Amino acid sequence: MPLQTPLLAKAANQARGLAIDAVHACSSGHLGLPLGAAEIGAVLYGHALVHNPEHPRWLNRDRFVLSAGHGSMFLYAWLHLSGYDIPLDEVKKFRALHSITPGHPEFRETPGVEATTGPLGQGVGNAVGMAVAGQMAAARFNTPEHTVFDYHVVCLAGDGCMQEGVAMEAVAFAGHQKLDNLILIYDSNDVTLDAMAVKTQSENAAARFKAIGWDVQTIDGHDMAVFLKAFNKAKKATSGKPQLIIAKTQIARGIPEVAGTAKGHGEGGAKFADSARAGLGLPADQHFFVSDDVRAYFADHLKRLLRHYKKWEKTFEAWRTANPDKAALLDSAKNAPNASALLAKIPAFPADAKLATRAAGRDVLQPVAAELPLLIGGSADLYGSTLNLIAADKDFDPSNRGGRNIRFGIREHGMAAIANGIAYDGLFRPSVATFLVFADYSRPPMRLAALSDLPVVYIYTHDSIGVGEDGPTHQPVETVSALRVIPNMDVIRPADPEETAGAFAAALERTDGPTLLALTRQALPMLNDIPVQTRREGVLKGGYVAKQETAALTHILIATGSELQIALAAAKTLGAGVRVVSLPSFQRFDQQSPEYRESVLPASCRKRVAVEAGVPDLWYKYVGLEGKVVGIARFGLSAPGPVVFKELGITAEAVVAAAQSL
Repeated sequence: MPLQTPLLAKAANQARGLAIDAVHACSSGHLGLPLGAAEIGAVLYGHALVHNPEHPRWLNRDRFVLSAGHGSMFLYAWLHLSGYDIPLDEVKKFRALHSITPGHPEFRETPGVEATTGPLGQGVGNAVGMAVAGQMAAARFNTPEHTVFDYHVVCLAGDGCMQEGVAMEAVAFAGHQKLDNLILIYDSNDVTLDAMAVKTQSENAAARFKAIGWDVQTIDGHDMAVFLKAFNKAKKATSGKPQLIIAKTQIARGIPEVAGTAKGHGEGGAKFADSARAGLGLPADQHFFVSDDVRAYFADHLKRLLRHYKKWEKTFEAWRTANPDKAALLDSAKNAPNASALLAKIPAFPADAKLATRAAGRDVLQPVAAELPLLIGGSADLYGSTLNLIAADKDFDPSNRGGRNIRFGIREHGMAAIANGIAYDGLFRPSVATFLVFADYSRPPMRLAALSDLPVVYIYTHDSIGVGEDGPTHQPVETVSALRVIPNMDVIRPADPEETAGAFAAALERTDGPTLLALTRQALPMLNDIPVQTRREGVLKGGYVAKQETAALTHILIATGSELQIALAAAKTLGAGVRVVSLPSFQRFDQQSPEYRESVLPASCRKRVAVEAGVPDLWYKYVGLEGKVVGIARFGLSAPGPVVFKELGITAEAVVAAAQSL
């Protein structure tokens, strides 16, 4: 069907009107992008995107990610016009409490929103992750007879996104990986929030992207025919490269008083709403106006989209019939793994083993990966240290899209944002790895994973001062606690190989949020005085009694990770009335029933000592004001790990002294 330019131009102006009215109604929001990119939205949602508003999670839809999430009214307006379940009343409730049109797009809150965006650049990384998932899906499920996955991922980003380091990490990865199902639209309006962009940037974006392996087109973003031609060229490109369309636009187009200026970025133009609406041809007495002919056009376009969807459905059903094994694998993506079933696949470790929990993680990962073929692993140039390579499989790269190991390079921030994109897509289960101290480099997307309930698994190693000679820059004394305070982030710090098995099973069973496994560099002894099943299943509950007192209870020692062995050693000195509790996951333990928590940490015993080689503050919720914490309220030291532990007072003797002082 040829592009219906006059009608879509009218739709673009009416989408501008929806944005103006919504921002004016709540006196907050960002008008610049919704107005400046309106013609782009009209072509995408009124003509070019392959999607299905009646089935927003259709497997083979084109994914659209608004990385510049502050321009959320752009997305809400076009989703509303397209026929998604976003009634006009919800558009009118923009940014209101409990509306489905929040200030920035939120995954699962609004039909058609593919990712939670707002922090600039994150959506670019998410789009790269979705493109990775698309390539993986095509490699695993398409057959010569049936193509069930051939979608594109389209991302709209602005100058702010392009200045963020996470976006540049992600696009460099995409260029190297030749992700030719990825189309990035750069809404290049030469404006940032504070000032004109010339104040903070001078690079040649086209040359930069070409240099890292992208095809680039530069166009007038307000010329719909030109944009459609560029978009079609990007979709049909045979170069094997990701595609960048630099769309030159005027920010806040339609409000002459602020258009093309930094004042047009936010809600500054809303005070000119009446004159702007008149200039756009909108009726003065009817706000949130959409004309009958525009609604009729999008209703007809929806019918065209549904015809395309039904054609795909026939192909999909034929594919299912012809490929029952592939269909069963695809269906398995909907099922949460069962921790007990996973644990049954993991052999018990030898009683005389002495392994770092990162090495135990390597051994646990292999049978788990065999059981979960859609589990994907990645590392930020540290497979040799994080030990999370899926040994039976190969690398994901342009020559092998079916590989399960992703080499992200030294791009921790981009890695975590890409992992979120894979998780948003929902078919593959991403796990990624680096040193724990570099969680600081990946924390923004980790926070978004927690906010968006994404089941990403972080296998972060070198978890404490046990790192040793690398010194305080690499010793994460505060990192575990910093991650524990992120709502919905489950941090598990196992104490030995068997607890590590439980930690992996717990992480993979979870589907409502991210889990971080904090694993040691240094070798740890097997805690054989605790039964294997107790260690494994205790992790699933977050905490358990590792050593039961054999006399009247006098003290409780609480520990996690490598320090559990210290607490157990201290208990031998302190006597028969001492209980030792392993607490590898605060979140899991806190979610247990009051009865279970009381059985592990009885309120009647107030003489409590916690020990962890990190900042002590969070532990007081378990030891109370009467208890003590043996921890580290400073940065670490460069020396062999055992020397650092002794020098900083993380010893059994220190725990004994703390207990005896109560």
